[in-house]
Amino acid sequence: METLTFILAGSPYGDEKAWNALRLAEALASTVKELKLNIFLLGDAVTMAKKGQKPPQGYYNLENMLKTLIQYNVNTLACITCMKARGLEQNELVEGIQAGTMIQLAKWVIESQKVIQF
Repeated sequence: METLTFILAGSPYGDEKAWNALRLAEALASTVKELKLNIFLLGDAVTMAKKGQKPPQGYYNLENMLKTLIQYNVNTLACITCMKARGLEQNELVEGIQAGTMIQLAKWVIESQKVIQF
């Protein structure tokens, strides 16, 4: 089985990088059955994993997009160091997203056939 890892590092809202990354991840997860998909959130991207987001009506909601990906069994980790720097705790994250370490990301990178950074 092929493994693909996404690394998201930018701000969740303000530009469309995170939205486009999650759109691509969902397209892959929903169409390629023999694919192991990982998402690692770094820097400001960890805040997209915060539950209870309320973007303006008609605007995309990254929390909901992450929930959909989790239903597709996409492995999703948020950098614990980045979380701490932003005052974000594990219990504030969307269910199914765990705090992760650089060691875990390194393992994903080594096992992946492709790594995509947004």
